[in-house]
Order: sequence, then C-alpha cells, then structure tokens
Amino acid sequence: MHMHPPILAALFEFARTPVSMCSAGILVFLIALWAAKTDIASARGLDKVVALSNLCFAVPLAVFGALHLSAAHGLMSMVPSYMPWHLFWAYFVGVALLSASLSIATKIQVRWSGLLFGIMMFLFVALLIIPGVLAHPRDRFPLTFVFRESSFGGGGWILAGSAILAGNALHEKGSEKGREHSGSRLITVGCVLIGIAAIFFGVEHFLHPVNVPGVPLEKLMPTWLPGRVLISYLTGAILLVAGACMLLARKTRLAATYLGTWIVLLVLFVYGPILIASLADPSTAVKVEGINYFADTLLFAGAILALASATPRTD
Repeated sequence: MHMHPPILAALFEFARTPVSMCSAGILVFLIALWAAKTDIASARGLDKVVALSNLCFAVPLAVFGALHLSAAHGLMSMVPSYMPWHLFWAYFVGVALLSASLSIATKIQVRWSGLLFGIMMFLFVALLIIPGVLAHPRDRFPLTFVFRESSFGGGGWILAGSAILAGNALHEKGSEKGREHSGSRLITVGCVLIGIAAIFFGVEHFLHPVNVPGVPLEKLMPTWLPGRVLISYLTGAILLVAGACMLLARKTRLAATYLGTWIVLLVLFVYGPILIASLADPSTAVKVEGINYFADTLLFAGAILALASATPRTD
C-alpha cells in the first residue's frame, strides 16, 4: 500500500523511542549473554542465575541510554533550571549509560563504569529526587525513587568493587592493598544501600499490596494476574528477610541469591506480560512506560545478583 510521506514520518516518530529502547536492550542482551556463557556453563543450581548479574545490570542501562538519545528533547525538562545546556545533559547521560552498559556487558573496565554509574545515580538522588521529596513530603513515591536509585548506584559500586578485587587477585602485590581495601568498601556500601532499599520495599508491599511487585511504584498489578495480593505479600516477606540478612551481614550471599532469583522471576512472569500488553498498545507513552517498568525491575535484580556474586561462598 502506498503511504504518503507525512504518514510515514508520523509512524517513524511514534515508533522511534520504543523501537530504539528495545533494539538497544536486545543487542546488549546478546553481547552480555555471549560474555557470560562460560560462567553460566560452569555454574550449578541458582549460581546460574547469579552468573547473569552483569547481563541483568547492563540491559536496562542500554534501554535507558537509548531512551535519553531518542527522547532527549522531552527529558531535558528534568534537568534542574539552574544548570545550563539542558539538551546537552540529556544526550550526555544517554551516551554515558550506553557506554556503561557495553562495559558491564563485556566485563571490560567495569571498575570505572560501575564506579561512575554509581556516582551518577547518587547525583540524580541529590539533584533531582531529594527536592521532590522535600516538596511533597506526604507522597511516598519520591521516597521510593530515592531508595531505588540508591540501590542502583550501590549495585554499580558492587560491580566496581568486584572488578577491583578480581584485578588484585591477578596481580598480588603489596602496592595493591589500598585498592583491595577500596574494593571491599565499595561492596560494603552497596550491600547496605541494597539492604535498606529491600526493607523499605518490603514494608511497602504489605502497606500497598496491589501495586506492582519488586520495586513498588504507582502502577497496579493487572487484575487478570492470579493471586496478585499473595504475590505481593510473598515478595514483601522475601524482601524483608533478605534485607535484614544484608544489613546484619548474615548469609548475605544466600539471601541475595534467593531475592535476586525471585525478582528475575517477577520480571519474567509479571513484568513480561505487562511489557507485551504495553507494546501492543497504540500509545507510545504506554509502550515506553511498559519498557521502563520491565527495565527498572531487571536493574534492581541485577544489583542484587551483583551482591550475591561479590560475596564469598564461605559467607
């Protein structure tokens, strides 16, 4: 069928953002899966899920990076008014996220990409989210964003700390003691941040059991999902127990492995159908929202699995 150029242009404009997000995510998924194939093959039991930590972390970064590049003009309004060059920062964050995604997926220079990604998340909390918390103290969602972004930043620092320790193991020298100490501290800080977020999210699941599980945001679980309240309560209980184990440094690897695996299952069987339904919707905003929820929760799973991977088996 012949289509006029204005119609083609409109279709391209509406499809550009979700298509670029999905394409970037699929490409990085394949790259990360290839890089992790040896670790997955040698792992046993739930350690196979732990071996996917870099993949679960890298794919959402690619998705969000593509979002920043394809919808920069819409996102630049989020830049604080006192900062110059709003459009530049939207593009800069997009390039930074894509670079970090490729680094983490291929496990190349993760000590820098994880560290810098964590710093960027904490800057987002300080510059973008905390003002919203102060402006709307009775709104629970800005506070949820604080803990969500902090857990993401903590996951980046855990990846960086693990890379530093792995590099030191290959070059055991006296001069590397300081770096080893810094790597351990990054993992400890990340563990505390994820533990605090897990406990906060766990409480939210019991207070608001019909919101989406894992990272409890505004969206409600679909009514067609069987046992949605039971899923929420079970997720809340797992979050509370795992968060307490992380903060008390008791069975941290076991707790992070089980919690990370459960969040991955939620991504597949709760957010997966939500994603499919949103992509079938004609609205671009609905498509982007569905992709964002899927990627957000997958990134939370990646941070938790990174903690499990970084924790010694003797824990």
